[in-house]
Amino acid sequence: MFPKTILISNLVLALSVVATPATIRDSPVTVSFAKQVNISGPGHIVQQDQARLKHLLSKAGSPATYYDVIVDTGSSNTWVGANKAFVPTSTSVNTTQPISVGYGSGGFNGSEFYDTVTLSDSLVIKNQSIGVASIWGGFEDSVNGILGLGPVGLTNGTLVGVYEEIPTVTDNLKSQGTITGQSVSVSFQPTTTNTSINGELTFGGTSSDKFTGNITYTPLTDSFPASEYWGINQTVSYGTTEIMASDAGIVDTGTTLVYLPSDAFESYINSTGGVLDDATGLYSITPSQYAALDTLNFNIGGTTFGLTPNAQIWPRSLNSFLGGSTDAIYLIVGNMGVPSGSGFDFINGQVFLERFYTVFDTTNQRFGIATTNYTTSTTN
Repeated sequence: MFPKTILISNLVLALSVVATPATIRDSPVTVSFAKQVNISGPGHIVQQDQARLKHLLSKAGSPATYYDVIVDTGSSNTWVGANKAFVPTSTSVNTTQPISVGYGSGGFNGSEFYDTVTLSDSLVIKNQSIGVASIWGGFEDSVNGILGLGPVGLTNGTLVGVYEEIPTVTDNLKSQGTITGQSVSVSFQPTTTNTSINGELTFGGTSSDKFTGNITYTPLTDSFPASEYWGINQTVSYGTTEIMASDAGIVDTGTTLVYLPSDAFESYINSTGGVLDDATGLYSITPSQYAALDTLNFNIGGTTFGLTPNAQIWPRSLNSFLGGSTDAIYLIVGNMGVPSGSGFDFINGQVFLERFYTVFDTTNQRFGIATTNYTTSTTN
């Protein structure tokens, strides 16, 4: 049995397993999702992320069954059955093949099925391989599984004893002609409440009303092991001082915070004056230190994307969910625990992604990023 811990900040999408008519589209298709903050106790946000870091380093059925699933670019299997039983229909085919996936802080064991998966009226995937969990752990009671949007290579070996890739939902949307380009774009906003439906996934293209300026694209990294995920190269500076030279890391909707390599993190903390808060596992700063914060800059593909001082702190309205003080100021940058040059030096998690529009482009093997109306907003 996997340990019963909690996934902290989830991007949650409603998914149904049922056959409905598929619509062929020549333009992108968008579906909404929510960001949900689920915290079971003090310090769990960092424990959850750190467990994930270690893992990353290492015919129609009726009625439809709906599942709330986490949107995860750091894994690629789609599965259901946690906290809500899978209901087979006439479209369900049980291959009886065991499947097992771990996420560092939890995971699931179960069986592989093929079924029709519906993300929206325009996003219907026939004969999609899904895992149906019989044992799971690490998921809050409202979460029923995961929608895996990572590279297909991450599915290799998840079928027990079988070393072959399982086409992802994005792969099948493209091969079945529902979308013309194999990409997923992600848009959501800073969250100041524990649940907020303010996100969109766009399959097969981008939504121009969700970003400002131009999208900067950068090739996926060839540095291992970041290359196994949505890995990129970037440089990080605090103000005008470079604290991380161009290194490889990943962009991940399944990790809450931003993580830097140990040497860069030490430079950042020394510059900001952050002090470890035992209750939350985050680093806290004083009001005067917050007033003196400089922008934390990420150079990606030759363009600088900055986290303003306000974007570098945890939403103060959610401090109590961490077990922290209501008037405290907590930084959202953590220690990766590895030095620069390891081949997997950083993670740009949700608190980074909510400030930008991002594109995960499998067809062209690239990652895109652009500013939004929320990049420099004061929300925390």
